[in-house]
Amino acid sequence: MTLFAGRGRNNSRWPSGRGNGHVLPLDDLLAARLAGEPLTREVAYHLIELEGDGLLELFRAAAALRTQGHGTTITFSRKVFIPLTNLCRDKCAYCTFARPPSDPRAHTMTPDEVLAVARRGQECGCKEALFSLGDKPELVHARAREDLARLGYATTFDYLLAMSRLVLEETGLLPHINAGILSADQMAALRPVSASMGLMLESVSERLLRPGEAHYGCPDKAPAVRLRMVREAGELCIPFTTGILIGIGETPAERVDALFAIAELQAEYGHIQEVIIQNFRAKPDIRFRHRPEPSALDMMRTIAVARLILGGEMNIQAPPNLTPDAYGMYLLAGINDWGGVSPVTRDHINPEAPWPHLQELANITRTFGFQLKERLAIYPEFAARPEFVDPSMRRPIADMMRRCEDFT
Repeated sequence: MTLFAGRGRNNSRWPSGRGNGHVLPLDDLLAARLAGEPLTREVAYHLIELEGDGLLELFRAAAALRTQGHGTTITFSRKVFIPLTNLCRDKCAYCTFARPPSDPRAHTMTPDEVLAVARRGQECGCKEALFSLGDKPELVHARAREDLARLGYATTFDYLLAMSRLVLEETGLLPHINAGILSADQMAALRPVSASMGLMLESVSERLLRPGEAHYGCPDKAPAVRLRMVREAGELCIPFTTGILIGIGETPAERVDALFAIAELQAEYGHIQEVIIQNFRAKPDIRFRHRPEPSALDMMRTIAVARLILGGEMNIQAPPNLTPDAYGMYLLAGINDWGGVSPVTRDHINPEAPWPHLQELANITRTFGFQLKERLAIYPEFAARPEFVDPSMRRPIADMMRRCEDFT
């Protein structure tokens, strides 16, 4: 039995990337990818805009490649979200998390508040503490400097390091650090008190830094700056999460370019444990409040191309709370992970989008023929490799791994 029911039927011609103008039927090209032949950038540019009958072949190939790498297991991490500070020096057009100092919702958490959230998570079986915070707010906001001084710290990084250690020591929750741009020295200092780190690449488009675009006024969103941090994390053997944000003004080709940038860093260092495909959500209090959101189909197409670029072994996730009526369909496009889901805290980046209940997530996953399994902030294949785990984190990770659940 052939993999594609329509094999031989689809006569669309596609560049194979083999040179000399050679072309293949679409289904033959996708079958070649399943057999281990890498996808070329030229082909990916075509696939990211694919419509019509070929979409079914694209989704089937991506899903089959996922199953080669991960079988029928779909994972998630049970987490608490710790928004350490929502002050930030960047001004992204799509962000509702960052608040100006004059906003009554601007806040830097105290150690007691941090511990209270972590302990609620501990009581509810959470294993990850996701630290998310604005990027270097003390460089531009007196309010941030005042908050830090009141807490006894000189920089946001110093406070982050102390709170990561506090949560790990007091609750055993494994910190995952999503703190914007960090230097190599800062990541090295965080390594003994965290299981993993992350930074969304979002896009490699320099065009988005221009006036009126998504990243105007955002020095930390320069693609070269973000790629450098992902590279330095690789040099430090830090299990790392990155990904792209779609619908913020990038072109389909720029999505492909971002995915290839991630693939190239992964080929060099092997430290990227997870790639997120995240969809922009419009909100009433952002500059992009009238920007159209990507459709579920657009998400599926991007997920499928990401799978074909990154391969069957990569962990690829899409957040279920950002497409509540259709997220199960992402399983047909090749994801193998739902990301962090919290039974305790809301998604502070997308506060309008509640997390699905874990039993609902398990039911949806089962409906599509898969089994839901809990994982940690560090994936098991990385936890098993000593170079990716700081010696001080080995026992905490092993303790938490024994508590992970299967949802049957």
